[in-house]
Amino acid sequence: MDILQTKALKKYYGTGDTQVRALDRVDLSVAQGEFVAIVGTSGSGKSTLLHMLGGLDRPTAGTVTVDGKDIFTLKDEALTIFRRRKIGFVFQAYNLVPVLSVWENIVLPIQLDGSPVDEQFVRQVVQTLGLENRLDSLPSQLSGGQQQRVAIARALATKPAILLADEPTGNLDSKTSQDVLGLMKVTGQKFGQTMVMITHNEEIAQLADRIVRIEDGKIVRS
Repeated sequence: MDILQTKALKKYYGTGDTQVRALDRVDLSVAQGEFVAIVGTSGSGKSTLLHMLGGLDRPTAGTVTVDGKDIFTLKDEALTIFRRRKIGFVFQAYNLVPVLSVWENIVLPIQLDGSPVDEQFVRQVVQTLGLENRLDSLPSQLSGGQQQRVAIARALATKPAILLADEPTGNLDSKTSQDVLGLMKVTGQKFGQTMVMITHNEEIAQLADRIVRIEDGKIVRS
């Protein structure tokens, strides 16, 4: 079953001779539990695509369906709530709140939504990511790799339909990158998580179940 699907997705900037077609009729399907890497050079449209998949930006035309819902039929407030409940994000910048502990950072999105924290599940995620001894630490007391693992735990804690990762190892050295991506794959399999990751790193992309290549706003291999 497809948990994520786009149809004829377009994102154009400008008009006439200066028009930029960041995405040009993109059709993409991702199955439940699949780990997909989207690769492409700078300016290929991969970041724009990820922002569309996560409802962070609205398309010029086309649809994005997440867990059976055409997300761009939702008004802004409803889309924000849907995104918070159904989509987990991991960015290159870890986006942790510096004054909150590791545990507080992980459960923050759940609390913002007013939902009860499933402590047993969150602790399972924490243990899988090897963070159980750092729960009282502040982000500044962690290495880059540890901070990224906190960001992954935070994204998984809400039990999202899909996890979107934007160059998640861009700030890490190659050894730490492999470790973090390996953990992402393990957690994805353990918790039945669907993951879509964009990267320019071909070696890291090989860890995914499937590689989708995008060039000039079009998918050239899927």
